[in-house]
Amino acid sequence: MKLTWKLILAFLLVSLFGIIVIVAFTRIATDREFNRFINDKYSADLVTQLETYYKEHRTWDGVEKSFARFGGDHSRPDGNRPLFFSIADADGKIIIAGIDHRAGEIVSADTLKAGAQIQVENKTVGILLISAPLLDRNPLENEFLRRLNGSVFLSALGAVFLALMLGAIVSRTVTRPIRELTSATHSMANGNLNQQVPVRSRDEIGELAAAFNKMSGDLARSFNLRKQMTADIAHELRTPLSLIIGHAEGVHDGVLKPTRENFEIIREEAERLEHLVNDLRILSLADAGELFVEFQLVNINNLISDVHTHYLYQFNQKRVTLNFEPAPVILQANLDPARFTQVLTNILDNALHYTSEGGRVIITARQSGDQAEIAIQDNGPGVTADEAARIFERFYRIDSSRARDDGGSGLGLAIAKSIIEMHKGKIWAESVKGDGLKVIIQLPLVKE
Repeated sequence: MKLTWKLILAFLLVSLFGIIVIVAFTRIATDREFNRFINDKYSADLVTQLETYYKEHRTWDGVEKSFARFGGDHSRPDGNRPLFFSIADADGKIIIAGIDHRAGEIVSADTLKAGAQIQVENKTVGILLISAPLLDRNPLENEFLRRLNGSVFLSALGAVFLALMLGAIVSRTVTRPIRELTSATHSMANGNLNQQVPVRSRDEIGELAAAFNKMSGDLARSFNLRKQMTADIAHELRTPLSLIIGHAEGVHDGVLKPTRENFEIIREEAERLEHLVNDLRILSLADAGELFVEFQLVNINNLISDVHTHYLYQFNQKRVTLNFEPAPVILQANLDPARFTQVLTNILDNALHYTSEGGRVIITARQSGDQAEIAIQDNGPGVTADEAARIFERFYRIDSSRARDDGGSGLGLAIAKSIIEMHKGKIWAESVKGDGLKVIIQLPLVKE
């Protein structure tokens, strides 16, 4: 059975149960209250008649015969039928005994209070105690109740019909987004990943639709990135492989001489290929959460100083100034020194490549709240805000027309981002076109 029909049936059953309970209680309450109304009416009439009788006779003698129509089916020894009511005096003593009382019996104060006073000339001459309903309903009263119950029954049928219609509307409203989600899921299963469904409400189903749209978008982007990454990897591998195979075949066939220069080209391309494979391996291990990281308490100023010293020679060769401005306080963090050095190396390689001769690169370290903040600023050509947001993507190159053999693998900053995230830190870039690039790293500090 489909969910729509299940919801309609459930809604209808709940409505039916509620309507049946309401109708039953309504009929019972109506009968009870109508009988009470009739009984009170006849009781008031009986009080009036008893007051008239006492005015005429100035005694209660003979009242049983005069009101024999209010008597039961069985006669007493004196020939009188017991009445459905009794009369007590002001002290609670039974004067006229009915079905439930005996002559001379003293009734309780509560029973006396529940009775109706019979007054003649502003004097209480008796208290009427009703023992049972005085009279049966007449045909007109029964017809009234029948019509009233019929109206309640028709109202119940109308309520059932409205419940059925409302159940259909509600079930359609509830199941429509579910059907849309199901259809979109089937489309995704068939390979169409970028599926979006309309968010029609702000309830749990609306949240589910929004979460599905986000998941679908993320999957589509991830799939496209994977495709692009596969194409980039193939391209990156093909270039050095083509050079290695081409030179090796050339030497083998005698087209190229087996000189040191030709073998050096093969060696350099093999090293480049090995470097690319190693970078890919690091990224795959980081994605799987299996990249080995050995944390230890590290003085960040000292670590950066060592990297700065190591890189001075390369920067001096290109005539680019490399300065380090350490934090005025000791910055300690749980780091893997080798992995964090790899992060700084990748960023400095990138800065050195894009900074022209005579330029400068500044490394600064400072404390920002409970974070250590390391910034590497160059005065190269800079990038746009959109490009700055993408430079940590794998194989992303700002100048796509630049030949691949003119730079690295395109994975250095992506590896840096993965390592920083494994250290529970953040990394991002800030830049203005023509005014250099600034890469900022934040890491949680360890207090002494």
